Amino acid sequence: MNAQKNSTQRRPRTSCKSLTIYALPVLAVFLAVLFNLNKSDVYKTQYLRLNFSPPNTNFFSKVFLNSLRRRDYDEIRDTQKFVSSPKPHFCVLWMAPFLSGGGYSSEAWSYITAIQHNAKNPSFRLGIEQHGDLVSIAFWEGLPEYKRKMAFELHETQCNMNETVVVCHSEPGAWYPPLFDALPCPPSANYGDFLAVIGRTMFETDRVNHEHVKRCNRMDYVWVPTEFHVSTFVKSGVEASKVVKVVQSVDVDFFDPFKYQSLDLVPLRELVLGKKLKTMGSEKEFVFLSIFKWEYRKGWDVLLRAYLQEFSGADAVALYLLTNAFHTDNDFSNKILEFVEDSGIERPISGWARVYVIDKHIPEVDLPRLYKAANGFVLPSRGEGWGRPLVEAMSMSLPVIATSWSGPTEYLTEENGYPLPVGKMSEVRQGPFKGHLWAEPSVDKLQGLMRHVMTNAEEARVKGMQAREDMICRFSPKNVAEISSCSQGLHLR
Repeated sequence: MNAQKNSTQRRPRTSCKSLTIYALPVLAVFLAVLFNLNKSDVYKTQYLRLNFSPPNTNFFSKVFLNSLRRRDYDEIRDTQKFVSSPKPHFCVLWMAPFLSGGGYSSEAWSYITAIQHNAKNPSFRLGIEQHGDLVSIAFWEGLPEYKRKMAFELHETQCNMNETVVVCHSEPGAWYPPLFDALPCPPSANYGDFLAVIGRTMFETDRVNHEHVKRCNRMDYVWVPTEFHVSTFVKSGVEASKVVKVVQSVDVDFFDPFKYQSLDLVPLRELVLGKKLKTMGSEKEFVFLSIFKWEYRKGWDVLLRAYLQEFSGADAVALYLLTNAFHTDNDFSNKILEFVEDSGIERPISGWARVYVIDKHIPEVDLPRLYKAANGFVLPSRGEGWGRPLVEAMSMSLPVIATSWSGPTEYLTEENGYPLPVGKMSEVRQGPFKGHLWAEPSVDKLQGLMRHVMTNAEEARVKGMQAREDMICRFSPKNVAEISSCSQGLHLR
């Protein structure tokens, strides 16, 4: 019996020992996953989204993610010094897709940077919140450190509803109530809870659809970037008294050609058409650069047709396309080859002129060096809200060829660039703007302009210099900060 008793007494120890043996590897795996989670893009995305979201965001998520804090992100935030100063009497809450890296995102960054660094004695406090659910880790990590510090600082700004002007910086479908899954702007269904609610938006076609007109008219004011938009919005039915032109800014100190060496394009590029150069460099080539997301509106088909019809392998020229997917896959090389095969363009005897694709993300800090590596910039778009790459290229003193319609008409002239004539207007065939009209750039005129820019280097250089002067005089952060700051004050009178 004693033997049996001792035997029964040992069993719990054996069971406990077995449990420990099995539990330790499981615990090790769990800890490994836990401590490596904050290195993943999924974690980074959620961390950024929550850190730039309104205060009432899911409590459990904040507690869980804060337990795995990103030291590198927090160091940027925590090193930002906060200087106490008398609080102005009202607050501006700027809600935009700051983390997405798209057109509205880059424009919103340009405004808050301009206001924060250039507005003298502003009569308001400035705060920001993420508006929209898309988050690009590559975009965030590619921002200059001073911008990331500024973002953390501005998100800490405390605003009371009844003392706040809200800027909803997005397309009207995202305004309250949103037509799709997005953080609403303004944060309250009752627009009257705020001093004023301003919509900042734009369109690339000849009109604004009926639903968006209704949403614009619910706003106290609607900011648009150009005279083109003032006209199209009012003609579409937006109340004229609500529509205010506030141009975009371009950071002329950051996009300064005298500060940078050219970016080496060789490791970034993929040759799609044409023969490889015998030498690795492209110093003797005339480099045309185009930057766009891969969509029909951007006129990539117009650009390829004009370029391939005008140039051949005998020309010392290359076309670089920096692009990214837009509701499509990123097999850009095959898309180009298929287009050429279906286009009916005759292959020159000396072969195709070289076409390169860059589909890698270029961090913002390297964009000036990318422009510096080009000799000319070209974008035959069918419609632009503004055309941010165009003004960046102009700030870098590049000669620019762009469609003379929609947004670019605000800044592109015969004196500072090469406006591309419109051949005709065409109907939008699909998407939310089906039935609207936009421009159809002239392929023949584009061929002539690209050849002209390539063969008239001195004229192109002079126009590029004038383009930079115009960006400094009209669209520098200092000038735009004064415009937007004044507009904020006027809206409260």
